[in-house]
Amino acid sequence: MALDPVSGSGPSSGGLPFVFFERRELDRLMRLYGQRVASGEWRDYAIAGLAEVAVFSVFRRASEQPAYRIEKRPALARKQGAWSVVGEGGMILRRGHELEQVLKVFEKGKFKVVD
Repeated sequence: MALDPVSGSGPSSGGLPFVFFERRELDRLMRLYGQRVASGEWRDYAIAGLAEVAVFSVFRRASEQPAYRIEKRPALARKQGAWSVVGEGGMILRRGHELEQVLKVFEKGKFKVVD
């Protein structure tokens, strides 16, 4: 079950291309992840490229639920913005058209994580 290297599509997607992060987007996400790991806030991450959304999930502990999900949904790019940060309970914390704008929700002093 290999992907078509040109279209990025596979048999399970019905020929539809998968959504995934571009190199610069992934670099930015990994930089943020590294900063949060160094400060002791985050411990693990997961990346998923699906038919409609690319998801970068971060975990505080080895648990089943991610603390945050950073999602890229190109279908919403013209409406609400392709990018969103989703909290643990499924609440959208921030949405926008640019990744950098959306990641501002993680700036120091914006909010405090409470265990």
